[in-house]
Amino acid sequence: MSHFTKIKTRLINKEHLVMALQELGYEVNEGNVQIRGYEGQETEVEVMIPTKNRGYDLGFKKEGDAYELVADWYGIQDIKPESFLKQVQQKYAYHAVKERMEAQGFELVEEENEEDNTIHMTLRRAVY
Repeated sequence: MSHFTKIKTRLINKEHLVMALQELGYEVNEGNVQIRGYEGQETEVEVMIPTKNRGYDLGFKKEGDAYELVADWYGIQDIKPESFLKQVQQKYAYHAVKERMEAQGFELVEEENEEDNTIHMTLRRAVY
């Protein structure tokens, strides 16, 4: 019996996902990689994050249009799924917005990070 849990997300762009994870300080392994869980069970994912919990990893796997967060939370004690996903989604959104704005001719002029983790971005349309 598998202990792996899948949590649906709205994350669709692998590049933004990887950038978000790296910015949060996680080591990221990409490709068709395996994550580990209870009693050495493994499952395939596209993005793998080793954890400090020996024998347990986190991963993201594309299902349909979006990625799912996959993990055996039974053995992961130092990461809570809800807060982890919230942090990843915020950083992901930051990179997605920044890329879209740059594609529309805007440049990031200033960025402020508030205590409540709100990010204020000041953009200016580039003049050519």
